[in-house]
Amino acid sequence: MARDLKTPKPADSTLPLIIVNPKSASGSTRDKWAVLASEMRAHFGPFNVAFTEGPAHAIELAERAARSGHRLVIACGGDGTINEVANGILRSGKDTELAVLPSGTGGDLRRSLGIPSSSRDAAMALKNGITKTIDAGKATFTNADGVLDSRYFLNISSVGLAASVIKRVKSASYFEWLPGDSVRGRANFAVSALQEAFHPNPVRVRIRIDDEREASIQTICLCIANARFFGGGMMIAPKAKLTDGHFDVVNVGDMNAIKILANAFSLYKGTHLSLDEVKSTLAKKIEVSAVGDTTTPIEIDGELLGRLPAVFEVVPKAIRVRIPRKKAK
Repeated sequence: MARDLKTPKPADSTLPLIIVNPKSASGSTRDKWAVLASEMRAHFGPFNVAFTEGPAHAIELAERAARSGHRLVIACGGDGTINEVANGILRSGKDTELAVLPSGTGGDLRRSLGIPSSSRDAAMALKNGITKTIDAGKATFTNADGVLDSRYFLNISSVGLAASVIKRVKSASYFEWLPGDSVRGRANFAVSALQEAFHPNPVRVRIRIDDEREASIQTICLCIANARFFGGGMMIAPKAKLTDGHFDVVNVGDMNAIKILANAFSLYKGTHLSLDEVKSTLAKKIEVSAVGDTTTPIEIDGELLGRLPAVFEVVPKAIRVRIPRKKAK
């Protein structure tokens, strides 16, 4: 049966550990945890559980669990929670397997992994799933304190529009009157994205790919993609593969608001690579620095963690992940 690791009893390391972010999905994970736990017990089996108490806590919990012998750690939350759990496992240096129980607003990595969105189907997929070793990215950047920092990521890191949308969402309160934290979260994200699209703010950056010659480019959104989706289902890197040892680097150049809105559907369908303003390439290492503005933020798996300059490097075959038997891309 499920048990909270906050209790004095030590966790049984032979059981999987679910690390739950109760604030994910704008807080609705906290409200629906009883249902999620019931589905997991019925369709997956017994487990331990620990609840996060703030930013980066899942990193600590996952690293501790991996070092204490847990063979499977399950992240329950959105892409930010998955990122923290993956970082804890990777920092431990142990061969602990990562799994995902979706309960977030975006759910972008789970799309590439082929994990169902419903808790019942996800639990069954975890129970009957297989293990796949995937790549990770490692971003080295300047954090909010002006100190050099680093973070692994499994999905996408980006500069430009996505970071601006996330920054706006953090302070958005347009739909406080709507019932349900999840509904409010999605509505705030949609309106924030629309506002940023109406007022695109291209930036100029210097970029060096695989230690080749440095170039200066204009960008609305520069994505360093390990997986395919970001922004709540936008297939920004349709050709990205989790096991090829490369990033897909996608740059959306200087587009006006009308063209962004006119091509919004193609961005979600992954057909935007044919646009003249969109360029893509494969890379193992990318160095990016701002031209002029030294406060250009970067987002990593949907979280604002720092700013340019930054270096992004592929870590091939970095982590084992539980996926459904249907092959993930």
